[in-house]
Amino acid sequence: MNISPLKAGLIIMPLIGVVAILYVVFSAMDSGGNGSLDSYANGHMSAFRSEPEPRPQPTVVYTGADGGEVRLSDYRGKVILVNFWATWCAPCVEEMPALSNLQTALGGEDFEVVTISMDRRMEDAENFLRNMELENLPLIHDSTFGSMAQTGAVGLPMSILYDANGREIGRLPAPAEWDHADAIRLIEAAIRFHGAR
Repeated sequence: MNISPLKAGLIIMPLIGVVAILYVVFSAMDSGGNGSLDSYANGHMSAFRSEPEPRPQPTVVYTGADGGEVRLSDYRGKVILVNFWATWCAPCVEEMPALSNLQTALGGEDFEVVTISMDRRMEDAENFLRNMELENLPLIHDSTFGSMAQTGAVGLPMSILYDANGREIGRLPAPAEWDHADAIRLIEAAIRFHGAR
């Protein structure tokens, strides 16, 4: 069966066009836009927003559980969800078990929940985490309260998602159900699009 080159071209061109259109459509659905995760901010994560001009990661030197220095830059190479909280903040206290569940579900080489206490005394946060059996969350204390100014946070809780290079991806300035399927999808997208490469 002989098919002329013109006829073959007329048959193949629409097929190539369909494949190209499908590629563009599925790429757009999976990419979450231009690096923004706003398209994943649905349902329980609807308050999550990418900042048009994200602030730099805080350079505050925190105190760790062992009394040593901790910096957010220590977490380079993995996506981190930094949660600023305090034991005197009822919404903060309420969301801590969900953050612990998120850490259990996704924490590891590519992602970590980093909880930073804004309590006056580190012992208050330490006692809370122990009594609530949330030992998988790090005990980190901001004794300077410098995080609030550097992040532009106006209240607690404040959760900020950073990429593997320490750049802000987005923030959620309210309590959230971090172990809900909507949150898991958002964090998995952050790991996929903003993790170490």
